[in-house]
Amino acid sequence: MNYPPKHHQNDNQNHMIEVIKTYPLATVISIENNQPLITHLPLIYENGKLIGHIDIYNPQAKLLKDNNNVTLIFSGPECYISPSIYSTAQLPTWNYIKVHLKGTVKAIESKAALKESLITMTKFLEAPDHKYVLEPDNPRLDRNLNYIEMFEITITQWEGKFKLSQDKKPRDTEAARNELVNTNQERIKQFLDKIF
Repeated sequence: MNYPPKHHQNDNQNHMIEVIKTYPLATVISIENNQPLITHLPLIYENGKLIGHIDIYNPQAKLLKDNNNVTLIFSGPECYISPSIYSTAQLPTWNYIKVHLKGTVKAIESKAALKESLITMTKFLEAPDHKYVLEPDNPRLDRNLNYIEMFEITITQWEGKFKLSQDKKPRDTEAARNELVNTNQERIKQFLDKIF
């Protein structure tokens, strides 16, 4: 038996890549002595691989090399779906978009490659307005290169979990889609108002 059900799985790699590009902050999970080490890092999808950087003092840094295995979770939008939005009788549920990946990781030792990668990542994250450009001659960049390690992940397994009320009637699926959009916009504002 497949779980989640087939209609909540999305095997389209282009859809999963779109999640990675839109929500690049990954939950990066490594295992050492049967214990998980977990860090949240932005990863950039380039030429079929994921590129990332980690602080050398992060305990997980030593595991992001030597073809070690890694598990990644990218999280898209998610929210509670009330039966009140449907035109048919339903039960409460939770809709979400997640991408689970497995891969092998290797360190990229070149400081020149690290520098170029940091510039490329900044350019990607600054799109589309590019209000800030990380210049190659930035002295702060050069001073910090010794404290950052670059790594590359070769993806070995893709799994898209897109639970979006696909098993409902088209009108209810559309209502759930609208709820996902509206709830995320309003909930972020309400949350930030409470904590910041």
